[in-house]
Amino acid sequence: MRSVAIMAVLLGLLVAPVALPAPAHADPPVCGPPVASTTQPGYTVADPDCDVDGTPFVPIAGSAVYTGILDGAAYRLEKPAAWNGELVLYAHGYRGTGMTVFVDNPSLRAHYLARGFAWAASSYQTNGYDVGQGVRDSYALIDTFRARTGTRARDVYMTGASMGGHVTAVAIEHYPRAFVGAMPICGVLGDAELFDYFLDANLTAAALTGVAVPFPADPAAYPAQVAQELPALGVGGALTPLGQRWSDVVEQRSGGTRPGFDNAFAFWNAIPSIPPLTTVPFLFGLYPGLTGGTAGIAEGNVTSNRFTIYQQDANPRLSRDERQLNRDVLRVDATDRPSRDLTGIPRVAGRPPVPTLSMHTVGDLFVPISMEQVYAKRALLNGRSSLFVSRAVRALGHCEFTLPELQRGFDDLVTWVRTGRHASGDAILDPRAVADPRFGCRYTSSDRPNFGAACPR
Repeated sequence: MRSVAIMAVLLGLLVAPVALPAPAHADPPVCGPPVASTTQPGYTVADPDCDVDGTPFVPIAGSAVYTGILDGAAYRLEKPAAWNGELVLYAHGYRGTGMTVFVDNPSLRAHYLARGFAWAASSYQTNGYDVGQGVRDSYALIDTFRARTGTRARDVYMTGASMGGHVTAVAIEHYPRAFVGAMPICGVLGDAELFDYFLDANLTAAALTGVAVPFPADPAAYPAQVAQELPALGVGGALTPLGQRWSDVVEQRSGGTRPGFDNAFAFWNAIPSIPPLTTVPFLFGLYPGLTGGTAGIAEGNVTSNRFTIYQQDANPRLSRDERQLNRDVLRVDATDRPSRDLTGIPRVAGRPPVPTLSMHTVGDLFVPISMEQVYAKRALLNGRSSLFVSRAVRALGHCEFTLPELQRGFDDLVTWVRTGRHASGDAILDPRAVADPRFGCRYTSSDRPNFGAACPR
């Protein structure tokens, strides 16, 4: 491992003209085993010199790379030979609940370097849905970069994927003077509203099928309860009439009527859920009742559907079936809420202090495009809508972006920051625009055959 630093040493480097640690040389490093965390009992930290598959982390195109472990979090830094004085912080997404943390590279690594940007990334000290730790460890990289390279970044951008999008949204609000721009992708921009969506999907399935699924739920009994629901819904095959009604409800709760949804619903129901519930279809394994609504980190239940009105279409007038569903569905009250600090599930206020360009796939049913709408509404209410744009991409997968799509987004954000020329986006809050068969075409660089109809070119 190239360096194991402590904060006192870093602070000393910031104020004293001492010799700096040399950057990595061209020889590939020798991968070492994970080491015990110095801050998180039971955790180990994977060698930041190597990817988890053993691939060494080495410079490209004449860059200088720096690695280390700081307070139980592994980090990577990379500075191009022709550095433009700017730094991008990258926040990774959810990695389960394992006890080994690791750092990896952003997908735009080569693009950052080619444009003269340095970048930095952290493993975070913990796994799980620990957004607050992600914010702290990502922010710490600004000083780490200065200490290790001997140079201070003139401007810093914040970006992250999935849970890293939540980290990004919280970081720019928590440290509003630290950043000049932000780019969350496929991000959890609605804080606890993501878990409300998981709650909605599962409790409406239970209500439609008449299966008693309690809240909280017994993880041992839950798979058998799901097994009772699936035949009545037709999940795994052709949807039954009840299954189609459930699909319609999920569509409305995940972003509204939009192209590609039928294929998205089939796609996500055909794959197993995340561990440990790999024996049930994807959405069922996300049921918040399995953790009592805490997401494994909050002090109480952050989910609620007490005042949610379930609909099967965009017509606000409730049909007979919709009224019945709203009578039958189990109602859950929250006992906790998103925090205003970095504990539990940190709140996203929707007050971007800097230009923020977000991207989301239309068919994502893990972190749905409704997260963009939640953030856009909050930004509008806070008088900050001029600092937020959202771009839809026609794909089914979570974070399924092509490199050209991501590069275009980043380049447009940089232009916005540098020139003040506002980046363009989709009318994410206009139901008619979202329902348009061409929705998402503007920022989709290549058609995905499994999405549905191709965009007119």
